[in-house]
Amino acid sequence: MRHQKRGKKFGLKRGLRRAFVRNLASHLIQHERIVTTEARAKELRRVVERFITHGKKQNLAALRLLMQKLPRTAAYKVYHELAPRYANRRGGYTRVVKRTKVRQHDASKMATIEFV
Repeated sequence: MRHQKRGKKFGLKRGLRRAFVRNLASHLIQHERIVTTEARAKELRRVVERFITHGKKQNLAALRLLMQKLPRTAAYKVYHELAPRYANRRGGYTRVVKRTKVRQHDASKMATIEFV
């Protein structure tokens, strides 16, 4: 049983999975919109929304936490641009839009994840 087991595994071990999700998160933060599979987008939403919430605190500890978990450019963008943009919003910073076309080689369901 998978009670209280959060998140998708994506067929990867823990370290590779963390690196994979953080890499996706940094790409989303830099480009503000990416196209990926539905499962990846839904998992990415959890991670990125936490980063924005940390950035909204606007203190040194929050910046250091972001620097620890993201590349420098992405961490600064979250802290200085994205977090102030959502200062009055209580959550739901991202939107996952399902696409009608599937991926060509494996017919995976695709989605667009973007900031609101």
